[in-house]
Amino acid sequence: MSMNVNHTMVTHFILLGIPKTNGLQTSLFVTFLAFYLCTLLGNLLIFSAILTDAHLHTPMYFFLCNLSIADLGFSSVSTPKFLANLWAKRRTISLGGCMSQVFFNHFLGSTECLLFTVMVYDRYVAICHPLRYLLIMNLRVCALLAAGTWIASSYHATILTSLTFTLPYCGSNVVEYFFCDIFPVVKLACADTYVVKTVSFTNIGVVPMTCFLLLLASYVRIIYSVLKMNSAEGRRKAGSTCASHLAVVTLFVGPCALVYTQPQLSKRLVTPVQISGNVVMPMLNPAIYTLRNKEVKAALRKLRGGQTPAC
Repeated sequence: MSMNVNHTMVTHFILLGIPKTNGLQTSLFVTFLAFYLCTLLGNLLIFSAILTDAHLHTPMYFFLCNLSIADLGFSSVSTPKFLANLWAKRRTISLGGCMSQVFFNHFLGSTECLLFTVMVYDRYVAICHPLRYLLIMNLRVCALLAAGTWIASSYHATILTSLTFTLPYCGSNVVEYFFCDIFPVVKLACADTYVVKTVSFTNIGVVPMTCFLLLLASYVRIIYSVLKMNSAEGRRKAGSTCASHLAVVTLFVGPCALVYTQPQLSKRLVTPVQISGNVVMPMLNPAIYTLRNKEVKAALRKLRGGQTPAC
């Protein structure tokens, strides 16, 4: 079927925002701004504490530092634009801005997913092979693992963004979301989207599920090793270091897998899940990792000029 030559190619999109929230713009603005500022403050504090405290220059905190950087970026992909739209009551976003949101959303989302997998591998080595931990998780290995997550994620996001925006957009430009993402955008294309939807499902749905299965296998092995420990204190410490990570992984991978493996979910379910993953989780990560972590809390006290307990 030939394309109508009178169609105008899309140069910008209109973001409808969150459904059924007319008249709540001020409340949404205040709420999202509070979440965003808490995210920035929490992750910057974690990053600064790890960077300045020599006691935290270990593999576990090195990866946590990478996670804080990813969280800072992830929360900044869609929230500032959404806040600007609420404040100025304008819902437009340029084609380039839409492309940037798609790229960085999947780049940083994939980075977090891979970082969680690397972090559980670090815990696996620490608990199951404690005597060889420093030998296995040396500086070179940690640097390669971290670099690998960022490079692989950039490649992954480039493929998805290229496939999405090589499609022609010449009809409706109304995105039924509060930010640009693959499935809402490709619905507006003037061409067959079977290939991009298939590749998107494979890359986005299968990758988190693969990471989740690797995480599950690692935790089974970790739990087995913890149960074999003779020391109750050793079991408590091992369980404590893994509990926060397991909570973060469940809260991140669960919504991610739900949205991207089930693109036909009702709008009422997709929006809360996306808000949870893009806005709430980057704020919760620093809190979850520090609530029961004495080393990080001591570093934060040191950072603000307080006294730290003797090591």
